[in-house]
Amino acid sequence: MTTTAESHETAVADLPGGPYDVEFFFDPGCPFAWQTSVWIRRVSELRGIAVGWRFISLRFINEKNDLPEGMVRSQERTLSYLRICAAARERLGNDAVAKLYRTFGEHYWYRKDLTGDLFERLAEASQSVDFAELIASADLPADLIDAADDTSYDTLIRAESDEAFRRTGPDVGTPILTYDPPTGNSLFGPVISKVPDDETAVKFYDALRTFVDFPEFSELKRTKRADIDLPIFG
Repeated sequence: MTTTAESHETAVADLPGGPYDVEFFFDPGCPFAWQTSVWIRRVSELRGIAVGWRFISLRFINEKNDLPEGMVRSQERTLSYLRICAAARERLGNDAVAKLYRTFGEHYWYRKDLTGDLFERLAEASQSVDFAELIASADLPADLIDAADDTSYDTLIRAESDEAFRRTGPDVGTPILTYDPPTGNSLFGPVISKVPDDETAVKFYDALRTFVDFPEFSELKRTKRADIDLPIFG
């Protein structure tokens, strides 16, 4: 079903239930965003920080790029899921988005039964995810499934994708986190291959806060990294 865009939010507004200590821009199909989300949720539990969930679409970011067919298919599928998340936020608030994102990731990233190259595995995994089943397992209204094909939510998803890069500047990727939003500083990352243990998770957060709270800091980076610790990658 497709409705008119005027019926939905058309600009980046404050997230319901805020203010939040951190705003996390995610695409369900980004493995590094997923690993970082597992880390920040654990820090939230250990430190009591509040996390608001915003959207960033890899499909929209890459729509002018020539990508492998499998990657395009998986990004289109996760865009449909972002629409469901947008509908859930509109009706039920931030906690519903958190549930949907977590449920998707737990069903998607830990598959061990897939064959083919990485892009084929990602495409197969995304196509096999049953959105209705995920909504039910998150104990949310079944009719949220109608939003999967409702392109009017794309206006909001595009706006939040643009907002993520407005906050960090161009030429970065996902995940993007804003600390003390909306006026606090934002960073691309942390990009982690493996979720740290509890002690390290908290130290990691404190270290990042030291960097992010200094407005003149912009970048630390290395391109050499360990293989990502998710079964779908083989």
